[in-house]
Amino acid sequence: MEKLIPFTINDLAKVTNHRSGEIKFGEKMLIVPKGTDVINFLKNCEAKYVLLGIPEDIGIRANYGRPGAASAWDSAIKSIANIQHNRFCKGNHIVVLGQIDVRQEMKEVEHLDFNDIDDRSKLSQLVERVDKEVSHVIFNVIKAGKIPIIIGGGHNNAYGNIKGAALAHGKPINAVNFDAHSDFRILEGRHSGNGFSYAYEEGFLKKYFIFGLHENYTSKSVLDIIKKIEDRVRYNTYDSVKIRKEKDFNAEMQFALDFVKTDIYGIEIDLDAIPNIASSAMTLSGFSIEELRQFISYFGQHQNAAYIHICEGAPDLGEEKNNHLIGKLIGYLVTDFIKSNYQKI
Repeated sequence: MEKLIPFTINDLAKVTNHRSGEIKFGEKMLIVPKGTDVINFLKNCEAKYVLLGIPEDIGIRANYGRPGAASAWDSAIKSIANIQHNRFCKGNHIVVLGQIDVRQEMKEVEHLDFNDIDDRSKLSQLVERVDKEVSHVIFNVIKAGKIPIIIGGGHNNAYGNIKGAALAHGKPINAVNFDAHSDFRILEGRHSGNGFSYAYEEGFLKKYFIFGLHENYTSKSVLDIIKKIEDRVRYNTYDSVKIRKEKDFNAEMQFALDFVKTDIYGIEIDLDAIPNIASSAMTLSGFSIEELRQFISYFGQHQNAAYIHICEGAPDLGEEKNNHLIGKLIGYLVTDFIKSNYQKI
């Protein structure tokens, strides 16, 4: 895994705040020792979960979104390292693998303009380069018998997650996506709005459930596409659950789980579905943080849950005094997943 920047013992020490009488995750989480073969270490260590960061917002830029998601990984790992290690959740269940090396791609994207047709093509090509690296790392983590917890980037990275998981399992996988948007748009060059449609078209995604679509921001063309393939792609809308109350939140979770649990599935979380969270497509209306946490706990407890990806959070877009809160939220979501999933392994 050449395009991986390993997380070191020194990195962990820098982000862990030691306090007398307390044990933090940062004191217990595992890292791959320097000079050790990554794959062999993962295969042989007892930890079940592998933390991976994707510090990029190239796919978001390619989708005409606001950059900023590249900072989510740094914010998250600082918070996760300082969670209390106790009987509810233990730091030694986690290997902090590191982050995908996207420094060159992020440098190349700095001066590209989405409105320029040539630059738009270059943006899509850069997304494809990131796709390749993400799928490679996810493939190796899952083949080593571990469950990836992927943090950061845009929802373009759903493609790499799904492809890597499908290749590792030797068959297409399912996915459930907690999102205000379908990210199932036309195949017009890779960006954050078509990760799932590309994965579907290329045979890596078998069944797909979108949980909480916002009716105001889903195009007729996407709805028409989904209607034609509703045996494999289904959705509910936020409006039908929370505004008109035609559907019950808990019943909808059961319906979505029944749809995807028939095979291995990935859990995709877009933080722009939560109101007032700094993200590329920030919303004022949406599910609560508590409902998101319930969602993750519910879907994480099934044995077919293959990975979780938390994306689109953008600490750099929030108020400076509060930009650590995105990382703190991600820390809650990560531990919610582990708590629900650990006993199912």
